[in-house]
Amino acid sequence: MSAERAAIVIFGAAVRPDGQPSLTLRRRVAAAAQFGAGLERPLYLPTGAQGRFGPAEAEVMARLLLSLGVPPADILAETTGTDTFSSAVAMARLLHGHTGPVFAASSGYHLPRCVLLLRLAGLPARACPAPPFPAAANLGKRWYWRLREVPALPYDAVLMLWARLRRQV
Repeated sequence: MSAERAAIVIFGAAVRPDGQPSLTLRRRVAAAAQFGAGLERPLYLPTGAQGRFGPAEAEVMARLLLSLGVPPADILAETTGTDTFSSAVAMARLLHGHTGPVFAASSGYHLPRCVLLLRLAGLPARACPAPPFPAAANLGKRWYWRLREVPALPYDAVLMLWARLRRQV
């Protein structure tokens, strides 16, 4: 990989029992692909291990990227990340020495934590434009996902700082 090449890290979401991507996963990948279309041959880095169902989230996202016309050589799936923190750690290791821009792709409520963790891990991360929240989603569901990030962001930030101190990242 060229050190100057843009890297788009796509954080995973659920895979359905039939192995198909959830709507959230589809929207994250579509937003990343749309953003990447404006860049010169970015490297797409879907991250996410196998959850309760189907193949690894990263593998499902790689298939979606291929269906959207992204060349196979521009996709590097990372299948060990079991949560946002471990995915950020895996990306920091994978992109060690990378000097090009790094972009995080995820849902809007999740992007601040993704960008912060990548930055704390030593990557010059910025956010891709987030996909719009589905119009059909009720207000309670929207606030549930936002409020979930309130304890998760500082918790993961402390974990990442601790990992950096211990030179694990």
